[in-house]
Amino acid sequence: MTVDQQTLQQVPVTTSAEKILEIVRRDGGVIIKDFLTQDQIKHFNADIEGPMAQLRPGSTHDGMIAEFHGSNTKRLTNLVTHSETFRTEIIDKDLVHDLSDLTFVEESGTYWMTTAQVIEIGPGNKAQMLHRDLGNWAPFIAMGPSGPEACINFLIALTDFTEENGATRVIPGSNHWDDFEDNGTPEGTIPAVMKAGDALFISGKTVHGGGANLTDNEYRRGVAFSFNAGFLTPEEAYPFIVDLEIAKTLSPRAQRLVGFRSQYPLGSPGLWQVDYNELAGVLGLDS
Repeated sequence: MTVDQQTLQQVPVTTSAEKILEIVRRDGGVIIKDFLTQDQIKHFNADIEGPMAQLRPGSTHDGMIAEFHGSNTKRLTNLVTHSETFRTEIIDKDLVHDLSDLTFVEESGTYWMTTAQVIEIGPGNKAQMLHRDLGNWAPFIAMGPSGPEACINFLIALTDFTEENGATRVIPGSNHWDDFEDNGTPEGTIPAVMKAGDALFISGKTVHGGGANLTDNEYRRGVAFSFNAGFLTPEEAYPFIVDLEIAKTLSPRAQRLVGFRSQYPLGSPGLWQVDYNELAGVLGLDS
């Protein structure tokens, strides 16, 4: 496959959600400049410094999954618990919900968070295998470009992303390929070079993967969080790992993102309920 673009389009964070999605539907991805402020990055990094220091690089799995995770890559999950900045300022950001509403509400009805991870690629780590995020739900591979949007992904740079330190690689236009079994080749990718605070926003249909860290001493740190349609199961089982007292501090829309409210996909009387009742009411979140 050849690539038609050498860079991804960049837009300011003040760009409308409609315009951002127009670019993503065309190219598969876009870089949103200054998605987080420098103070937000500082606070978020402070929130996670302890857990990141205790985390060893590599994977708890074997085989292909271990290769996917990276031998010198740290992946910190359960960020809703670890970081107040993440749960109150990042996943509750208006632009995040504007983009998600426009992506999912008309076609799928609702959405919730698939996973959220700090991903820190260390020196010498090989490039990640290329993939599409919708591969978590196999039927969407067969549907190809005409299928509904199963998921979307935000990747915010917490350090500068360079081609040398492992900037995420993307194949623009791969969201339009006829065969979603085809994940292209590394030669067809371009790096999403970003300054700390910028965000890469991509469709779940877009081929991408973490780049190789060719440096001797740089660590490329970012936070990736993705949302999936409300009728699909997320990766992280948030209600079992996030304390109810933390959930009570979240806004209603953030509570829904992490499974403390019921889901209402189009045509459904409701999913993720208790005796056909709204989960939030049973948990006392609306009292």
